[in-house]
Amino acid sequence: MPLTNANARKGSGVSRRGFVGLLGAGAASVGIGAAGAAPAAAAASATSAALPPASSPGYWKAVERLFVLDKKVLFMNVGTVGSPPREVLDTVDRVHREVAVKATASYSDFADVRAVAARGYGCDPDEIVITHNTSDGMSKIFAGLALKEGDEIVTTNHEHSAGNAPLAQARDRYGIVVKRVALPVGNEQRAEDYVELFRRAITPRTKALMFSAPTYKTGTMLPIAMLARLAQDHGLISIVDGAHIPGMMAYDFHELGVDFLAGSAAKWQCGPGGTGVLYLRNKVLPRHNPNPLPDFWPVVSSGYPEGGLPPRSSGPTASYDIAATLQSVGNSSLAIMTGVRNVCEVWDRIGRARIQDHVLRLSAYAKDLIAERWGAGSLYSPKDDPRLVCALTSFAPFRDPGDVYDAKKTEALVARLKDEHGIVIRTSDFPVLGSARPHQAVRISTHLFHQEEDVERLIDALWRLSRTMG
Repeated sequence: MPLTNANARKGSGVSRRGFVGLLGAGAASVGIGAAGAAPAAAAASATSAALPPASSPGYWKAVERLFVLDKKVLFMNVGTVGSPPREVLDTVDRVHREVAVKATASYSDFADVRAVAARGYGCDPDEIVITHNTSDGMSKIFAGLALKEGDEIVTTNHEHSAGNAPLAQARDRYGIVVKRVALPVGNEQRAEDYVELFRRAITPRTKALMFSAPTYKTGTMLPIAMLARLAQDHGLISIVDGAHIPGMMAYDFHELGVDFLAGSAAKWQCGPGGTGVLYLRNKVLPRHNPNPLPDFWPVVSSGYPEGGLPPRSSGPTASYDIAATLQSVGNSSLAIMTGVRNVCEVWDRIGRARIQDHVLRLSAYAKDLIAERWGAGSLYSPKDDPRLVCALTSFAPFRDPGDVYDAKKTEALVARLKDEHGIVIRTSDFPVLGSARPHQAVRISTHLFHQEEDVERLIDALWRLSRTMG
């Protein structure tokens, strides 16, 4: 698949972690923080021993065995929720019990956990917060921004409630104006097309660009770095609902150049349930984003000092650890936080670029098979512009054009796929330009515990069912 084009990598924000060219990158062991050091070190050793060399033909089968997913079910709905590896489950259970035995409190900013996560995401510990989920992260962003009446936020018509809900609250509380860009879908788009749509929507009153990347409805990876540069050129704040980025893509958050990115740690990152990731730019690195840091108040915090905080940094050194301030929210779960650190260590040992390449290769394979049987026009997800691809694939599974409006039929297909074939995916619906009604599609997630034969099994089953259902 055409994923090594240098210009494409630069446009999408993919860093030195690369694509196919980095498949052999080392999966070095990582340092262990203070909390639960011995159990984490033991888990690292166990995982390393369980995996053959990355060049081995059975490597990804060995990775699959790190997970406890029901072997009777082919689970391809990671875009909704992931499944923690066995060692993470063991870690969480062990630490829960240790905390219970010792009645241990966890009033902490979890610097050790943030340090491991930051290393994997290409940023600094003072810029990463472990949240409850993407919705929590997006709400923290909008609660802290200095917004005022008349400020415009340019976003899209394919957003999740994680972004739409805090946007609506900001509208009702501050009187901001929400402007939505109508996104075209399918394989005919180029990254530049989406950037131009946002460019046209910007006015002198625009305060920020907010967008999902990828969009959860179609699996379109909007070009984050290109849109971040557009925001920089206009002096705007950039906010990304990156729910599906952690654990799927090997992006370097600094290199993306965005101000904020909220994601899930329980989807593709396969961390404990109820965990997320929030990135906040906390220093000015001209190479990535030369603009001043946005005014921001860490309002959800028990660590905010009575004397207030110093001014935000104007240079490459942070003036204070804003992530620690946000992370400090009273007594937290040591077990869950240790689980987040553990799963980040697992990803780093396997290699985030290696995981990215695997999941994108499987997604590309699925799209090619779909195009062969249903035609490329059935795809709502791009496949030919590498800057727009991710491991989510949405398409129209029926040949009758009228069936794209039939929600019940699409839901029945997904239900029968599970009941008759033991395969779990989900439906998706979204507005389509020129259509009076939303289109109904199915959405597939390909992840590190999937193989090519899983993709073939899924596509064969969907093909047979869709033909049977007319």
